[in-house]
Amino acid sequence: MDRAIVMVVDDDPDFVEITRTVLQAHGYEVASASSGQQALEMMRRERPDLVLLDVMMRGATEGYDVTQVMYGDADLRDIPVLMVTSIMDGAMADQFPTDEYLPVAEFITKPVAPERLVERVRALIGR
Repeated sequence: MDRAIVMVVDDDPDFVEITRTVLQAHGYEVASASSGQQALEMMRRERPDLVLLDVMMRGATEGYDVTQVMYGDADLRDIPVLMVTSIMDGAMADQFPTDEYLPVAEFITKPVAPERLVERVRALIGR
């Protein structure tokens, strides 16, 4: 069986590298992108099995915007998204559109314990 591909989309290089290390240690292949646009381009080339997506990158809702593009794209809409964020506890929480449909499988709050991250990834990928 091929290794599952997890795409980590976050503009924090430390978070990306820690997450990469944890997931690779559990047998996952990891791709990464530092912006929503870069992530969408990569998703179309190499379809991941799961996307770990930060909400706040270049803008307060960039991750939210990516989920909307994915949902509107027949080739991307069925890729599960695990939103990994600290926005809900931060000063910019009021900018997050909580009254709109958000096509994500689940939210997890940063910082996230490695074992919790792996547990959620396994559950969402089904491997």
